Amino acid sequence: MYRLTPFERNGFDIFNPFNDFEKNFFGTSMPMNTCRTDIRDEDSKYVMEAELPGFSKEDIKLDINGSYLVLTAEHSSDNENKDEQGRYIRRERSYGSYTRSFDISDVDQEHISAEYKNGILTIDLPKKTVQEPQVKRLEIK
Repeated sequence: MYRLTPFERNGFDIFNPFNDFEKNFFGTSMPMNTCRTDIRDEDSKYVMEAELPGFSKEDIKLDINGSYLVLTAEHSSDNENKDEQGRYIRRERSYGSYTRSFDISDVDQEHISAEYKNGILTIDLPKKTVQEPQVKRLEIK
């Protein structure tokens, strides 16, 4: 399926001056906060599965912006342990976010459905029905 092309919008692009630094430091050209996505063509629809472990359903937003489906997920947590005097023994904060855009120009936008279960977001994207051109004979006068 060639029209459902992802465009990453998570701050990592080829014009980032620290791109080479990140590649060398982390030993990979893959951004640290990728959202792994699989897209299957099932004849009458596309099925997209996005891995979003650790996110709750409320953390995920799906928006249609023109002919693009925008998937955004944000999650933050704050763990705090204190002793009897209120001093920190351990305090940890974490934040994670993903934003991905997909071209859905050949999808019937009115009938898109989504379900989130066990860290996997499954989106059914029904294809637009192709209408056969009408054949009509004109009367010659």
